Amino acid sequence: MKGLIIAAGKGERLSPVCPIKPLLQVGGQALIDWTAKALLKAGLRELVVVVGYEAEKIKEHLLKQPYLQDTRLEFVLNEEWDKENGLSVFKARDLVGDRFFLLMSDHIFDPEILKELQKQPLEDDELILAVDFRTENHPFVDLDDVTRVLVNEGHIMGIGKGIANYNAFDTGIFYCSQALFSALEESQRLSKNFTLSGGIRIMALKGKARVMDIDSRFWADVDEEKMWKKVEEYLAGEGKHLRS
Repeated sequence: MKGLIIAAGKGERLSPVCPIKPLLQVGGQALIDWTAKALLKAGLRELVVVVGYEAEKIKEHLLKQPYLQDTRLEFVLNEEWDKENGLSVFKARDLVGDRFFLLMSDHIFDPEILKELQKQPLEDDELILAVDFRTENHPFVDLDDVTRVLVNEGHIMGIGKGIANYNAFDTGIFYCSQALFSALEESQRLSKNFTLSGGIRIMALKGKARVMDIDSRFWADVDEEKMWKKVEEYLAGEGKHLRS
């Protein structure tokens, strides 16, 4: 199985701190290294990385990392990186195989989430999203930016940043089949919607978008300076075990 990492966007909210968000230093290493290492801890040895903004610098960084020397790396260039992330995902459709993990390069999380996700049965026309049901006063969630999810009996009923009715948060950790690409294509072609959530909504309408609860495990979307500082503090203290 392969891991797909999305690292194409500009990340303007963090640009005052670091002009290339995937290379922002957090807990002693670049953001994207946290993502790649989580995949390696789950046993994967083939990674596909979608790059766009400052693509060459991200590629150069990954290619020189000793921990990736036994890993097969493939890169996909999204020249339309200024569009939403669903387009970046779609551009990797020919490289990821029948089953793959989909991750964002700006999320840090407990790798045990991937190991649990990998145990879930997945049909050829499904995806599974790792969700967090801790929606009250979550210390590492920006309510103005997080993607919200409405879950009923283990299935996604609604997803998006602006939905009012929700009971979980999208952690940005997905276990996918090739069916995701058909849904993304439909969303982009019919609705001109280039978000990842647009494709997931189409799968949800068919009852093919399931969830897995991460329970109390740590995750954070490092998308702005305040969250960066909070995550740094966590990794230096309570979350020190994640740095190994």
